[in-house]
Amino acid sequence: MSKVLVVLETSGDSICAHSLPGITCAQQIARAGSGELHLLVLGSSPQSAADAVGAAGYGAAGVHTLANPALMSFTAEAWADAIVHAATTLGATVVGGTASSSLRDALPRAAALLDAPMCSEITEVRDHDTFVRPISAGRALLEETLTGDVIFFTARGSEFAPAQATDAAPVSRLADCSLDLRGVEVCGISRTESSRPALTEADIIVSGGRGMRDSEGFKPLEALADALGAALGASRAATDAGMVPADLQVGQTGKIVAPNLYIAVAISGAIQHVAGIKGSDTIVAINKDEEAPIFQIADYGLVAKWEDAVPALTAAILARN
Repeated sequence: MSKVLVVLETSGDSICAHSLPGITCAQQIARAGSGELHLLVLGSSPQSAADAVGAAGYGAAGVHTLANPALMSFTAEAWADAIVHAATTLGATVVGGTASSSLRDALPRAAALLDAPMCSEITEVRDHDTFVRPISAGRALLEETLTGDVIFFTARGSEFAPAQATDAAPVSRLADCSLDLRGVEVCGISRTESSRPALTEADIIVSGGRGMRDSEGFKPLEALADALGAALGASRAATDAGMVPADLQVGQTGKIVAPNLYIAVAISGAIQHVAGIKGSDTIVAINKDEEAPIFQIADYGLVAKWEDAVPALTAAILARN
């Protein structure tokens, strides 16, 4: 029987919400191949998080942990070795997870270590070994069939519904193994603390682009985001210019999002940005350039200077609350 192994990411003692779509994708792969679903939790002390995952079950035949001090802080090198060890120990035939920034880094390394094929950012499961993924910045779709003793995938989180809890699954611990950091050293971790929702989990996102000019220009956007209970995002041009932290970047090379409402302010609509937001239910664009490409995909568009439109919109929202 085939085994589909999903690598999960956890925060504290709970699963990260963005890991849930990857489980859904893996469930579909397992059903297509009449296989079993297995879940993997990594960390220096992952037992509590694994127990929480096991209690939710998610339709898995088993939840597995691998504990190692080298996994305390994420490094793609250590995670790749751990994934390879888990996959070979369990006899997994398919290995993957949600296309988060971490797994985009670790899973291809693990696939390379096993000389295995990989399909990235899949949006649809056609069979246990056949998937659909976007190419050319989302302008076309490719159906790809992988062959090998083990195959790897990452699933685009915006294209699969979050997995729902089911009956509990047994939790077991894998034997420890040697993890090679290959000279990598984590010198420190800098976290962006915010009361706003995470970009990949938000129902509403307010994003700004190059037209915001500087970090001060993002202050009105922050006020609008807070009035809406929204997450704050930015285009690559804005993050590259240092207006806001890089972890706020939305787009093909940043975070792929699919909120109920996406408000793009002073964003021209470059193809890489559009590729990261096209799954949104409703897109609203505010731009002073009526020829901006963003208007071609927007459900609603307002040709206006953001300096006038954003404060007025914020005031109108606050007046209704």
